[in-house]
Amino acid sequence: MQQSKMRLLLTATVFLTAVAPALAADAYLSPLGVVADSAGKTLYVAQSTAGKVAVVDVASGKVAREIAVEGPLSGMVLSPEGDKLYVAQCVPAGRIRTIDVKTGKATASIRAGHCPAGIVVSPDGKRLYVCSQFNNAITVIDLAAGSVEGRIPVKREPIAAAITPDGKTLFVANHLPAGATDGDYAAAEVSVIDTESRKPVASLLLPNGSTALRDITISPDGQNAYVTHVLARYQLPTTQLERGWMNTNALTIIDVPARKLINTVLLDDVDLGAANPWSVRCTADGKHICVTLAGTHELCVIDRARLHEKLAKAAAGEKVSDATSTADDVPNDLSFLVLIKRRIRLEGNNPRGLALIGDKAYAAQYFTANLAVVDLNPDARPKPQYVSLGAEPPMTAARKGEMFFHDASLCFQKWQSCSSCHPGNGRVDGLNWDLLNDGLGNPKNTKSMLLAHKTPPAMSLGVRADAEAAVRAGIRHIQFAVRPEEDAVAIDEYLKGLEPVPSPQLRRGALSESAERGKEVFQLAGCGSCHTPGLFTDLKEYDLGMGRYLDEGKPVDTPTLIECWRTAPYLHDGRAATIREVLTKFNKDDKHGKTSNLTDQQIKDLAAYVLSL
Repeated sequence: MQQSKMRLLLTATVFLTAVAPALAADAYLSPLGVVADSAGKTLYVAQSTAGKVAVVDVASGKVAREIAVEGPLSGMVLSPEGDKLYVAQCVPAGRIRTIDVKTGKATASIRAGHCPAGIVVSPDGKRLYVCSQFNNAITVIDLAAGSVEGRIPVKREPIAAAITPDGKTLFVANHLPAGATDGDYAAAEVSVIDTESRKPVASLLLPNGSTALRDITISPDGQNAYVTHVLARYQLPTTQLERGWMNTNALTIIDVPARKLINTVLLDDVDLGAANPWSVRCTADGKHICVTLAGTHELCVIDRARLHEKLAKAAAGEKVSDATSTADDVPNDLSFLVLIKRRIRLEGNNPRGLALIGDKAYAAQYFTANLAVVDLNPDARPKPQYVSLGAEPPMTAARKGEMFFHDASLCFQKWQSCSSCHPGNGRVDGLNWDLLNDGLGNPKNTKSMLLAHKTPPAMSLGVRADAEAAVRAGIRHIQFAVRPEEDAVAIDEYLKGLEPVPSPQLRRGALSESAERGKEVFQLAGCGSCHTPGLFTDLKEYDLGMGRYLDEGKPVDTPTLIECWRTAPYLHDGRAATIREVLTKFNKDDKHGKTSNLTDQQIKDLAAYVLSL
C-alpha cells in the first residue's frame, strides 16, 4: 500500500507544554504522534514521556524496536526519502534530533527555540519548518548546513503546520487567540507564510470563539487545508450544555490557492459532543478526512467530496438542512455532517496522533499506550484492532487525574473536558467566560491552573475558598456531572504537580539586563507589596476600581505572576492585551502600582521582568 508523499511531510501533531523531569525507564509511554513510511510498512510512534520512538512493523502489528531520544518528545516527521526521522524535544532550549532510521542513531542536534512542537520538512528535503511554540515564531532550519537560517514571526503559540505540495506556502495553526477578550470577537488565527520570502502573507481569522487549535493538514491535491479546534460559545452564560451551548468542536476548511476560509463545520452531533479534536489527515486518494477526537476516544471519518458539495450548496444559498440555508448558518449547525461523517468508538483513552496507510487509520492513544487500527472501508465496518506499544507502570493518582482532566466522558453529553477551557496542561484558552460561580452577566478571563492549590482563594472574585472547592464546583456546574469524590481528588493531585515552564524571556535561564533593571523598578513601583516574591501574590483581594458593570466595587483576587508570560490577556476581564497595557493604559490612577511617573524605558524594563517570572 502506498502512502502519499505529502503526508510524510506533515508533522505528527502533538502538544506538550510542561518541562518533564528526567525520564525513568519505567515512565509512562504517552504516545503522541505517529508517522508512516512511504511504503506503508513501518510506523514511527513518538512516546513523549518515555523519551523514545517505537518502530512498529505494520504487517505483524508489533513493535520491532525502539529508538531512544532525549525527551520529552513533542513532534516528529520523516524526510521525503524516508531515511531520516526528525524529532522535536519539548524543553525551553528545544532541539530537533536527526535520527538515522536504519541505525537508530542520532546524527545531528539543532536548536529550535522554546518548546518546538509541529515540524514540517520541505518537499525537496532541504529545510525544516519548526513551530517554536513559545517564541511565537517558525524556525527555519537548513538541513545541509545543520543550522538555523532564521525565524518567521506568527501569531500566538504556533502548534502545527502544513506545507503545500509545491513547497511554496506554509500554513500555520496558532494555538490560542491573541489580544484583549473583553470585546465582541476573540479567535485564533492561521498564519500563511510565503516560504521564498519567508514572510507572512496572510492571517486567516477563524470564527469567533475558535481556540485550542491542534492540527492542520493539506489535501493530497493541494486545494484545501483542514484545521481542528474548539469553537467556544464563550459569549453565552454557562447555564447548560445541551446543543453545544458552551463548547462545540470544529473543523475549519481553507481554500489553499485563494488563501481564504471556506467555512467551519461542527464534528459534534445534536446531543453528543465530539470533544477535543486533535489530529487531522486526508487519505491518499482524497476521499476521506479523518480526525481523532481525543476527549471522546473516537475516530471521526468524513466523506470529503460530499462535505465540499454540501458547503458549495450552502454558499449558493441553497437549503441543505433544517438549520442551514446560507454559508453563515454552517458553523452553528450540529446536523450539518449527518450522513457525511462516521464516529468510530475506540477502546482506549485520548487518541491524539494519526497516520493513514491506504484504507487504514492508526491512532496513538495517549493514556493507553497503544495504536488503534481502524479499517476506513464503510462497507467492512470491522471492530478496531490494537497494537500494544509496551507495558506501563500502574497509574498514580496524579496520572489518573491527568487522564480525567482530558476526558470528556466525564461530562454531560461529552461536550467538553477540563482541558477544553484549560488547554496546554491546565493553562488558559485566551477567552472570557460567564460562569455561574459569581452570578450572570460578568464574564471573566480564564485563569491558569498552575499553582492554583497553593494560591487560595480560587476564581477572580475569590468566590471559592480554594482550588479543591473550585475543582468540585467545576465538575458540578461546568461539566454538569456527578462524579465520585476520588475523581476530584485525582484531578487535585494532577494540578498540584504542574510545574512552571521557564519564560522565553530568560537568557540561558537568567534575567536579561532589561529584566534585571525591571526587578528594581518592581519594588520601586510598589508591585512587590501585593505580588510578594515567592508565589508573587499576597493571597488577598483588593478593589482597584477596575470592576465594571455587575462587578463594580468588588475586590479582585491578587493572581500569581509566575508564568504570566503565557496567560494573556490580562486583568480579570481580559481587557489588557499586554503587560504594558496593564502598567499604562489601565493604571492611570496608580492604584495598580505607582507607574504613572515611570519613564518609557522603566516601563519596558518592568514588563520584561514580569514576563520573565
